[in-house]
Amino acid sequence: MKIYHNLQDFTPLSYAVATTGTFDGVHIGHKKILGKLNEVARENGGDSVLITFHPHPRQVLDPGSNVQLISTLEEKIVLLEQTGLQHLIVHPFSKAFADTTSQQFIEDILVHQIGVKKLVIGYDHHFGKNREGSFEHLKANGPTYGFDVEEIPAQDVNEVAVSSTKIRQALLAGDVTTANTYLGHPFLVMGQVISGAQLGRKMGFPTANISLNAPEKLLPADGVYAVELSVNQKIFKGMGNIGFRPTVDGANRSLEVHLFDFDGDLYGQQVAVLFHQRMRPEHKFENLTALQNQLVADRQAVMQFFKG
Repeated sequence: MKIYHNLQDFTPLSYAVATTGTFDGVHIGHKKILGKLNEVARENGGDSVLITFHPHPRQVLDPGSNVQLISTLEEKIVLLEQTGLQHLIVHPFSKAFADTTSQQFIEDILVHQIGVKKLVIGYDHHFGKNREGSFEHLKANGPTYGFDVEEIPAQDVNEVAVSSTKIRQALLAGDVTTANTYLGHPFLVMGQVISGAQLGRKMGFPTANISLNAPEKLLPADGVYAVELSVNQKIFKGMGNIGFRPTVDGANRSLEVHLFDFDGDLYGQQVAVLFHQRMRPEHKFENLTALQNQLVADRQAVMQFFKG
């Protein structure tokens, strides 16, 4: 997959099959669109192209809205690459760009900048200034500019019955099982392993502390989770904890992962944590001994989960 960080970096294609949108989380609804996009591109000897934006439009248009994203840009790129997409354009979103009319978007961007011959869009998709552009608008302009439009039917979208809102609600409730069903893949958190207080190591549970440096990134509810950690194309099973570590009076929310059958140094490594199931909420224990006993039980429960 080729990545472009500005529309101007993209050289128009002879036969582009394109779609556009934020694609936060790259959930199964998005994958349905991208699957069709790739299929149409193959059938016509063309290239599949996704035009997306960073930062998220709502972060620019409503900066006080406290937008929580399912995926950071880095995570979204990883997930999109797995779909077979050929070209990804991540265009900077600004208030000036938001003033682009739907007609300008069609003529200047889709036709002249991308070389679109076919568009594949989701049901009820809108674009351009004040979301004025629609499927009907694209359909009407197709003959003039020499492109066709294919809309994912409403019944297909309703059949999938998924939205980013449903996924966010599930994650905030700690229900990663439901979130993963809607996503079509395990919920993902990427970050760098940083040094911690090493209290886990003293209790026999060394952990990898993952940096959480994207404030807009949504995290599941606090608690203990069955997770996998991917590093250098290797995957290790383990248990993760999200929360404030109340037993040791932690001041900041953190993500820590204790790995099974791993012995090595992960400091400074970029890793991905894949969430599979919440095992229990976070609790404050009377003392470190009580916490240690619970961690032993947690490890056994998570190992049993993966066996099952």
